[in-house]
Amino acid sequence: MLTLTQSAEQIRTRRISPLELTRECLSRIERLNPVLNAFITVTGDLALEQARQAEAEVIAGNWRGPLHGIPIALKDLLDIAGVCTTAASQQFCNSTATDNLTCNRIATDDAQLIKLLKQSGAVILGKLNLHEFAFGMSGMVSAFGPAKNPWDTERITGGSSSGSAAAVAAGLCVAAIGTDTAGSIRCPAALCGIVGHRPSAGLLSADGMVPLARSFDTAGPMTQNVRDAAVLLEMLSGVPITAGFDAGVATLRVGVPRKDFFDGLEPEVAACLEEALAVLRKLVAQVREVPLEAARHRTMFDAEIYEYHEKMATETPELYDPRTLFRVRKCAGISASDYIRAQRELQQIRRAAESVFEQVDVVITPTTPATAPKISDLLPLAEPELRNFETKYLMRNTSPFSVLYWPSTSVPCGFTREGLPVGMQISGRPGQDAAVLRLAYTYEQATEWHNKRIATE
Repeated sequence: MLTLTQSAEQIRTRRISPLELTRECLSRIERLNPVLNAFITVTGDLALEQARQAEAEVIAGNWRGPLHGIPIALKDLLDIAGVCTTAASQQFCNSTATDNLTCNRIATDDAQLIKLLKQSGAVILGKLNLHEFAFGMSGMVSAFGPAKNPWDTERITGGSSSGSAAAVAAGLCVAAIGTDTAGSIRCPAALCGIVGHRPSAGLLSADGMVPLARSFDTAGPMTQNVRDAAVLLEMLSGVPITAGFDAGVATLRVGVPRKDFFDGLEPEVAACLEEALAVLRKLVAQVREVPLEAARHRTMFDAEIYEYHEKMATETPELYDPRTLFRVRKCAGISASDYIRAQRELQQIRRAAESVFEQVDVVITPTTPATAPKISDLLPLAEPELRNFETKYLMRNTSPFSVLYWPSTSVPCGFTREGLPVGMQISGRPGQDAAVLRLAYTYEQATEWHNKRIATE
């Protein structure tokens, strides 16, 4: 499967047509999705109609830009007018079989990001699987069953953007839009060997997106490589991201906060990170260890989660997976004064953490302390055991940067002997998405990990 940047250039120069590219994706979905379970809804007719329109516009000399004719899929939290938004929950649909889906949440309008994609001429392939209501980091809990990791279908993808990571890794779409509240883009990106970027707070619109915790939710790109993620973010935000990408990072100062973030790593994850840091030392001005407190703060998360779910948890609790209902109920009982106090504390935490940028420009950590576990190992876990596993092994390193509102990218930095991907997380000062992605791109170009592809033929 061509990358987004490759596809855009070939469409622009008419070496490949949007219709050909879309048909290839739909063919791969038909063949591979029964195994991977990445898609909940495939909007094939819409995609072909959009591809034909894009093809006609390109032939007429009206190329709109790098997303014109590009097949993109969306985590099923984003509204597409006339299409069911399920959030992978029986709360919004009453069937676990996608061919017999009855939905009580048909969107009447496009989410703002969908409007921007359509304006750019992108082709919308459909809606992707996720951990129910995005309230989980394993991707195990879904009314449609878990998505499968393309590198080893006996293993999880990570979550909550589980289907998004699987679809990009297996070439079912050229790119995907996931969402990230505490690591839900970066965790599955790391476990599936792709690039995932959590943007700075407020950079992308959340209008028309089913929330988890509104103050922390953001959409973001999930792609085969860093330049693709940067292009997609640039087009959706209107903020220059790719300018200066090829200038290198020779003046950049890199910080490595080892305490907490590097503790208890799987040995092969640790080895991959050390090799990545060795590469970075040759590319940047400085790599040095820095102190950084791992920000942990649940009060605002929990209050906002329960605010959205209270009515459903009270009136139709049986429509949740029991594990999700357990989590929702654990979020109850936070007072207004608790919430306001937490807001004030969080502002202090952020100010203190940002002092690290007096010494460095970005910080590097492992994305996750472990590689993807087997689905069979997690299936027997009830709550709170599953949540404890996610907290310890999947979201430990991603959640702190969500709390801080820092832009954060996961980029592949190696593979284990079993062929499982390992991710490196690069995080920076709020608003410095371009610097974070530029370092990720420079590292990527100095290595070969992004060129490793899954054999799906």
